Amino acid sequence: MIGGLDFEPDFDVQLDADLEIDTGIEGGNMDFEDISNTEVNQEDIVGKRREPLKWWQIFLIYFNFVGLPFMFTFTFWIFIWWFITAISTALTYTYDNFLGFGIMLLAIFPSLILTKMVTAPFKSFFKNLNKDGDAPLDYLGRKATLLSSISDDRMGNAQVNINGDTLSIYVKSLNGEPLQYGTSILIIKRSADRNYYLVQSYNE
Repeated sequence: MIGGLDFEPDFDVQLDADLEIDTGIEGGNMDFEDISNTEVNQEDIVGKRREPLKWWQIFLIYFNFVGLPFMFTFTFWIFIWWFITAISTALTYTYDNFLGFGIMLLAIFPSLILTKMVTAPFKSFFKNLNKDGDAPLDYLGRKATLLSSISDDRMGNAQVNINGDTLSIYVKSLNGEPLQYGTSILIIKRSADRNYYLVQSYNE
């Protein structure tokens, strides 16, 4: 219903000045965060400048696109916009003419207000969540169990228990010595390309 709209904002988004984007690229590996969890922080929008806020900054903050996961608020807005448009055009029998198109455009404003009202209670909920997400797991120095035999440059899998969770990792013998299936091993360090761990036999 809104696929034919061509929205071109009349402002310039200065990524270099206003936003610091963490691409998650380290050592040639890229970890992309799920966009549905992306949160637009007020510091990113407003920055440290003392100048008056621009209209789009006020818009994002006022209608709760800031402080909540962006796709969370955006989904509410699109659904409410669609619902108001569908009900209005059905009641007025204007869903197949230009008047219905006008109703769709006018529905943007009440849908934004309703979105603000509906998403406001969720602010306290998301505020109490861990903003930095789960801390990365530290495998180094932990005991693990081989799930396959390894030797020389041959890699295999190992099972390690961390905080009650059983995880599987790729491992390679530290000194190239043969290690058999089911052997208890000690995780020594991570490879330079961060794709596997170097291990050695674990002596009880």
